[in-house]
Amino acid sequence: MGKSKKIKNETARVSFKLGTSKKKHLRIPYWLSLTGILKVLLLVCILAAAGIGLVLLDKYIKSTSTSQSSLILELTDVPAWVNEPLKEKVYAAATAASANLKLDEKAAKSVQQRIESSVAWLKEVEVQAISNRLLIKAKWRKPLALVKQGLHSFYIDNELVVLDLVPMTNLPIVRIEGLSVVTKLPRSGQIWQKDDLAAAVAILDRLDRMDRLVVPHKPLLYEIDSIDISNFNGRENSRFPHIILYTKNKTEIIWGAEIDKWQQFLEAKDEEKLAKLYSYYKEYGSLDNAKYINLRDPQQTIPTPIDKY
Repeated sequence: MGKSKKIKNETARVSFKLGTSKKKHLRIPYWLSLTGILKVLLLVCILAAAGIGLVLLDKYIKSTSTSQSSLILELTDVPAWVNEPLKEKVYAAATAASANLKLDEKAAKSVQQRIESSVAWLKEVEVQAISNRLLIKAKWRKPLALVKQGLHSFYIDNELVVLDLVPMTNLPIVRIEGLSVVTKLPRSGQIWQKDDLAAAVAILDRLDRMDRLVVPHKPLLYEIDSIDISNFNGRENSRFPHIILYTKNKTEIIWGAEIDKWQQFLEAKDEEKLAKLYSYYKEYGSLDNAKYINLRDPQQTIPTPIDKY
């Protein structure tokens, strides 16, 4: 009887423990259930995003394949100074709205018209349909000068054609100072007819040609920072030099009258001025070891450097 009671008590004890553990197993804490819900929601979001991504990827692939199947362009006879941003400008103009064009003479004519109308940097443009591509031939306009008028800046080439700004760190582009005030600025591709501008560009063009002939490995123009035409034709003071160039270290190069006007002002010939300047440059290796270099005096000797300090 006592034994039976003991067994019953142990059984009751065991049953109580088992019951207690069952109740603990069935009761789910609030934070645990919330975490589970969040995990499920996160999984649903991931699956939804993956589905949207696949749709967008499919559209991208179709768009890419369409553009790749359009026109293949090739630029020929490109000068060494033409950089990638400038090439990209030409490609962008040529391929605008080209999705519906086929590789034929009609496409070539359409591309040529777009380049001529939107890229001032090229002249005498000719586009031909050859084999599997369009061949673009043209002459490139090389910027010589930089003009700043108020908030506007643009380049000028040797034909006074206005060029829109494209970063050109590989060229010695000289800033023009003292340009007479204008009421209306020119558009890109337009020829800007101004006497003082033409005088500055004419000198820079002569220097550019001399660089290629005399010092192609170390162009003198890289040392020139600006050309001042504020006293063009003596409009501010007839006794002062009409045109002065400045190096990056502020050495004055006194040019004088505009090209072909040397005789009116009893100055050295233009050819003599160029010879003096380049003889000096070749002898001393730089223009920055003098305070100023006077080219106006009609003499055959190389100008003597004036002590800068």
